[in-house]
Amino acid sequence: MTSFRKPRSPKGRARLVHERLTLEYPDAECELDHRNAFELLTATILSAQSTDKRVNMVTPELFKQYPTAEALAVANPEHVEELIHSTGFYKAKTKSIISMAAALVEHHHGQVPGAMADLVKLPGVGRKTANVVRAEALGLPGLPVDTHVLRLSKRLALTEETDPVKVEMALNPMVPLNERGAFSLNIILHGRRVCFARKPNCSECVLADFCPSAVL
Repeated sequence: MTSFRKPRSPKGRARLVHERLTLEYPDAECELDHRNAFELLTATILSAQSTDKRVNMVTPELFKQYPTAEALAVANPEHVEELIHSTGFYKAKTKSIISMAAALVEHHHGQVPGAMADLVKLPGVGRKTANVVRAEALGLPGLPVDTHVLRLSKRLALTEETDPVKVEMALNPMVPLNERGAFSLNIILHGRRVCFARKPNCSECVLADFCPSAVL
């Protein structure tokens, strides 16, 4: 019987992480409800400092009232604030999503662009949000780095970087271009369900046999 050989390099660990978590979460999908790129972009902006579950509670009515960038761009801010109030920071988020919609109308004919350079120019949109939309709605390479990806990347010794952009740049070469979104999503789900911030559940972790931080 061949003994298991722990991967020695970050790239080797990343590859095994991807393989294991793909098997662990075969039905993994973005947990923000959406029907198109515009809805996902809006929902992702609203998800800052909130939960996907909470955002999913407010977006059906928001998108019923404002189904397109053209509609949201001319929305009454007070009405939007009322609709998204429960997601927190509702005044700032209202300003961001209305300004984002206006920019889509002015510069992109109301459509969500695919280029990273265009996406991050939109109000309220950083690289994480842009990568979510690219990977989940546009079928383009994108590796979103959120708090879970930051935490697990460090625990798994994939990178020593702590800045989200630098972590993204470090992880990108370790993952096939068209699998970066799935890699990030699997990491996020694992962080939410097993590798908790305060007390990771190492005894139930499928990565524990080679994770440098595992405590069994």
